[in-house]
Order: sequence, then C-alpha cells, then structure tokens
Amino acid sequence: MMSIAHLLEDFTAPASGVAVHLLDEEALEEQRLAAFERGYGAGWDDAVQAQEQGRAQLGSDLSATLSDLSFTYQEAMTRMTLSLEPMFQSLVQVVLPETFERGFATRLAEQLGEMAGEQIGQPMHLTVPAGTSEQVAALLPQDISPRLQLVEDPSLLPGQARLQVGIARREMDCAALLKSIATAFDAYLFEAREALSNE
Repeated sequence: MMSIAHLLEDFTAPASGVAVHLLDEEALEEQRLAAFERGYGAGWDDAVQAQEQGRAQLGSDLSATLSDLSFTYQEAMTRMTLSLEPMFQSLVQVVLPETFERGFATRLAEQLGEMAGEQIGQPMHLTVPAGTSEQVAALLPQDISPRLQLVEDPSLLPGQARLQVGIARREMDCAALLKSIATAFDAYLFEAREALSNE
C-alpha cells in the first residue's frame, strides 16, 4: 500500500528555510494584553470622536432650534402688536385725551399749590385756554391767598396753560404730551409692519 503523505504539505518543518519561533505562555499573554490594549485604545478614541461629533451636532441643532424659536416668538409678538393697533388708536385718540381733559384742572391746582408753597405770599396768575376758566376756577381752592388772577388766552390750545407765582413760571402742555405719545405709538407700529414685510 502506498502512502499519500508525499502529496500533503508538512507543517512541522520550517517552510523554505524560515525559522519558526514558538512563544512561551508568558510572551503569548503579553502579546494578547498588548493587542487588547491597542483594541481598547482604538475603541476609546472612536467613542470620544463619536461623542464630540454628537455634541457638535447637538449644539448645531440646538442653535438652529433656538434661532427658529426666537424668530417665531418675534414674529408672534409683531403680529400681536399689529392686531392691537385699533386698541392703541382708541387709547391715543379717545381715552388719553379724555383722561387729560378730566385731570387738567386738578393738575393745574396741584402745580399752583406747589408753586405757592415755594413763593409764599406772591401774586398768582393762571392763563388757560378760552372757555375753560369756569371749570378750572371750580376746582381751585377758594381760600387761596393772595387771590388768584385767572385769565383766558385764545391762543392756548386745550390742555395748555401758563402758571406764574411771583417770578416762578411753568407751562403745562397736555396736547404736546398726547402728540408725543401718539408719535411713539405710530413709530412702534411702523416698525412692527416693517418687520413683517421683511420676512
């Protein structure tokens, strides 16, 4: 019977003159440990890199979301402001003028009292718009001393008055205050409309 061993490669003999180096158990364990450390380090580096990429993506997403929210909030506030325009117009054109008109004489009396306290015994002059002297006189204390000289001036607009006690002078101009409030409201509404038209 013939053997087939000559047909099979012999792995026990070194191939083509290369020396085979067998490792003992300790060297083999060191190589395993080194391979584990290399694999663990590579895995750790990959995890750190993945975490940094995740943080960068999260930061980018969060920034975009906050930007969208800010824009949405700003747009909502602008639209709400414009929806309140009729209320603003009513406030400026009706409510505030009526409030100033009702409080005009009272405010004059307060101003005169303050000025009289600073200039005791000095003559007092109050100039008011035409047709308002009776209303103003009714609100002023009757025991003012010295007696107040109340004069109407047709050049004064409603809400305007000039006060003088001795050498101290003051002017009241509720009309100018109302006008400045109306101008501020108009400017605010104009900016709101511009913001919406630029979207």
